[in-house]
Amino acid sequence: MNKIDILFKEKKNILSIYFTAGFPKPKDTNIILDELEKSGVDMIEIGIPFSDPLADGPIIQHSSEVALKNGMSLKLLFEQLSKSEIRNSKSAMLLMGYLNPVLQFGVENFCKRASEVGISGVILPDLPIDEYLSEYKSVFDKYNLKNIFLITPQTSEKRIRYIDEHSDGFIYVVSSASTTGTNTGMDAWKEKYFSRIKNMNLKNPLMVGFGIGDKKSFFKACEYANGAIIGSAFIKHLENGGNVRAFIKQLK
Repeated sequence: MNKIDILFKEKKNILSIYFTAGFPKPKDTNIILDELEKSGVDMIEIGIPFSDPLADGPIIQHSSEVALKNGMSLKLLFEQLSKSEIRNSKSAMLLMGYLNPVLQFGVENFCKRASEVGISGVILPDLPIDEYLSEYKSVFDKYNLKNIFLITPQTSEKRIRYIDEHSDGFIYVVSSASTTGTNTGMDAWKEKYFSRIKNMNLKNPLMVGFGIGDKKSFFKACEYANGAIIGSAFIKHLENGGNVRAFIKQLK
């Protein structure tokens, strides 16, 4: 069974942490993975650096730029992951990035390598669902990879239900229409939006992302979803030389 399925069956208040592969230093990928896993993080999203990350705010954009200068690529990332212990980890591991590098690598080759190194799911925000269903779903299914779709406050109910119908991992609930790392905190309109999504009684679990950066916002998001995703705040912590376990400890 896919680790994502197991995770949502067994846990509530799921904590997912995003970081960019190859940041701050080229060989930090496996070190950070190991520290996150030992800290008890439920889900880990490994960011694939890209030169034009449109959905990302300045903090993650900067980390992507640094990682690319460090020589990070999909080929190197898979080489690093093949030497890690993530296949034996209890944490569910996902790759998050943009479609262009995956197409250059080759979709089937990407899925094959991801499966081989222990990846359970993929998040590609710029991959349209209809294109995924017609062109790539069979390949993802072949290698037991979940493809995760995002919804925003602007996504119509009809579209949300269509995404829910064709998803089988979880739905990534973007907390705002802005980029990552902006508009942090939890205000009334976000809570109204989260409540609306929760009350739709979708078949897939929900994970809230964008603007979640501390214990308070994490647990507030968990009132409306199965868990939440923290990215920019963790990247900033790493850049400032912060300890991985100390960051996770203050969230629990």
